Amino acid sequence: MIGRREASPLRALPRRRRLARLALGWERLWPALWPPLGVLGAFLLVALLGLPLLLPPWLRPFLTFAFALGIGYAALRGFRGLSVPKPAEADRRLETASGLAHRPLAALADRPAGNDPVALAVWEAHRRRAATSIGNLRVGLPRPGLARRDPIALRAGLGLALGAALVVAGGEAPERLRRALLPEFGLAVAAPALRLEAWVTPPAYTGAAPIFLDSAGGAVTVPQGSRLQVALSGGSGGAPELQLGAEATPFRALDAQSWAAEALLDQGARLVIRRDGFEVAGWTLTVQADQPPSADFAEPPARAQRGLAVRLPWQASDDWGLASLVAEFRLVARPQAPAHVLDINLPGVQPREADGIAGPDLSAHPWAGLEVEVQLLARDGAAQEGRSETARITLPERGFTHPVAVALIALRKALSLDPTARLQARAELDRLSAAPEAFEHDTTTFLALRSARHRLVRDHRPQAVDEAQELIWETALALEEGRADRTARALEQARAELREALEQQLREQQQREEAERQNQAQDQAQEQTPEQQREADEQRAETDRRIQELRDAIRRHLEALAERLQQENAESMTTDPQNRLMDRRDLDRRTDRMRDANREQRPQDAERELAELEEMLRALEEGRTPQNEAAERNRQQRQRGQQQMGVVQDMVRRQTGMLDSGHRRAEAEAQRQEAERRARMLQNRAPWSRPPQPEPPSAVPDPAGSEARAEAAREALTQRALRRALGEVMQQFGDLTGEIPAPLGRADQAMREAQEALAQGGDARTPQQTAIRELQEGGRQMAQQMQRQFGQGQPGEEGEGEGEGEMFGQGQGENGQDGGQENAQGQGPGRDPLGRRSREAPGAQDNGSDTRVPDEAELLRTRRIQEELRKRGAERTRPQEELDYIDRLLKRF
Repeated sequence: MIGRREASPLRALPRRRRLARLALGWERLWPALWPPLGVLGAFLLVALLGLPLLLPPWLRPFLTFAFALGIGYAALRGFRGLSVPKPAEADRRLETASGLAHRPLAALADRPAGNDPVALAVWEAHRRRAATSIGNLRVGLPRPGLARRDPIALRAGLGLALGAALVVAGGEAPERLRRALLPEFGLAVAAPALRLEAWVTPPAYTGAAPIFLDSAGGAVTVPQGSRLQVALSGGSGGAPELQLGAEATPFRALDAQSWAAEALLDQGARLVIRRDGFEVAGWTLTVQADQPPSADFAEPPARAQRGLAVRLPWQASDDWGLASLVAEFRLVARPQAPAHVLDINLPGVQPREADGIAGPDLSAHPWAGLEVEVQLLARDGAAQEGRSETARITLPERGFTHPVAVALIALRKALSLDPTARLQARAELDRLSAAPEAFEHDTTTFLALRSARHRLVRDHRPQAVDEAQELIWETALALEEGRADRTARALEQARAELREALEQQLREQQQREEAERQNQAQDQAQEQTPEQQREADEQRAETDRRIQELRDAIRRHLEALAERLQQENAESMTTDPQNRLMDRRDLDRRTDRMRDANREQRPQDAERELAELEEMLRALEEGRTPQNEAAERNRQQRQRGQQQMGVVQDMVRRQTGMLDSGHRRAEAEAQRQEAERRARMLQNRAPWSRPPQPEPPSAVPDPAGSEARAEAAREALTQRALRRALGEVMQQFGDLTGEIPAPLGRADQAMREAQEALAQGGDARTPQQTAIRELQEGGRQMAQQMQRQFGQGQPGEEGEGEGEGEMFGQGQGENGQDGGQENAQGQGPGRDPLGRRSREAPGAQDNGSDTRVPDEAELLRTRRIQEELRKRGAERTRPQEELDYIDRLLKRF
């Protein structure tokens, strides 16, 4: 029993001794570790704050080596005399920590010196008391005693500083530690300057220009789906990385000192460019999601007040621009039937907001006269759709009076309501074809009825019903109208379809040119994708097909007109070559030129040819003959020539005024020189005989001379403007007649010499006199050439009976002085200096007496010239004189 009681406290004694030795070892080791750890903490603090990176590269290794020596020296001093705790020291630690007196652990290990039984019994009793006292041994907490060595608690301050440095370094902490531990050895090489370029390319559907990011950072809002491109060159360090949110992407190397990176921006994030752990630049990107477009009816759809069109007032908008707008019509009686889609032309290219009124004529549609639901569908460049509310309307239908036509239209409408009712339609067609007297025994009508009947019976395709309805409609129109009216309508439809195709092709070409300009602005070369090439080829093929359809429609219409004229006993209109309404060879040439322009991707030229062809068709409808057209063109060219001669006449007057001003300046200069000569003569007299005189003119400012020089400079600018105007007149007259009079060229040379003389402050009277003389001679030759080429003009025509030669003094007496004086002022009978009718002239208030409405080809050419002038005027890098000249042209026209 005693042995068991003694064993229980002694069983835990080895473990207590190990713990005591560990506590003693920590108390000895920690004071020895603290000095080198303190130096190491100071090194980490310096590295995390990035202080070594502020030093020159050659000095960083010495700093690292100094800290390494400090750590070694502190460790050497701290570990000097360090020993492992002994078992006896562990016993003393246990006895001290447990508060035991008389060293009981030592008593347990001791043995008596003799064998005296009494002494052994006493020692045994003493041993039992010692074993009983060690039952509650305690090791106690280690007490290194650093407070005595660090009374001001530097260790706490170092720990706080390290924590703060980690927070400051953030994600750059590993890179800073690496740069501090692995310094760059070798000689420092001057790194090239850092250059950063970053831009965002919005998606193509936005039509927006690239957004260049400021290297200083900031907040940027970009469209969703934009592409970020970053180029970094120069600087020192390793390869940079692009961090977009939580995702980091390394740059790809372009060469030894250049890198590039790209990223797709689908959501907002923080964009940071890092290099060697440092932030080079950063931006806060906000991605703007593309909103679907919206479309709505501005007013409820209704029938147009005139005609058979449907009035569809619409309005649509999109945040980045509308790509297309269509109107979908669905039959109320058959909602499952495919919708009839009608394209609505948008103003401009991808407008953000647009409104208008569409007026389609659906009277020829199989649903005419039936109730339909119409809905607007808008699409943007991202293929998002927006729909309007549904509106109901009954499509207008054409009225028919012919009994068979009325029956056919009713049959056509019944097939639209129920395409499966083929048997009833066949019976109705049999009934109509069985009574040929109802349609005047016309073989074409009979064959058309039988063809529609057999198509409904034998052709089981769903499209057969549509084809039969189209045939029924053509038959009804033929009965109601006639071939000429029918071909005229087909011709109008072919013209509209071709114009729509050309406008679509022109819009696509403008979009491609805009994309190429954006790529050139970004120094990128982007080739056309196979899909884009295929779409362009399909568009050109579609345009070729419509050109051929227009050509066939015109031929059929001409044949129909010839038949109608023969029926009206007007064979002379078609057989006389002098009175043919249209030459088919001219038609073939124009359509061939349209086809060639389309294949060569020149939609502007094809559109101009179409405008000229439409003018010919209008002449055909109005009954104008080629002779009348030639006479009208001759008269118009004669009027333009007279206007150009009037401009030359005005130049003569202005040049004469400038010559008079030169004479006045010369006289003033002569008077000033005479005054100076007299002043010098007075100064050369004897002092006693010379009366008091003011200061010589050379000693005082000469305001008159300064004003003369300023006036000469202004006249130099005026001379330059006159010379440019003369160049335009020469070009226009050359385009009109094919020949430019030689005196006008000599006048241009004289004007150039006068301009140079005025710019240098010299005498320009001699070249100005030459210019006046050559302008007058050039005007006379212009009048003679106009009379030879275009004739005198018919009596009574506006502005054509006055005689072109009289404008420059011909037939007005000797040397033409009388006529020259009258016309030098630009005053003819009822005319202004430019040859136009003045308001006080007789008949000036007559509408159309002196007005010619330009044709569509001239309007297109004028519009393109204005657009080109505006584009050049927006280029502010052009010379200021050219910009001023363009502004004057835009203000005038």
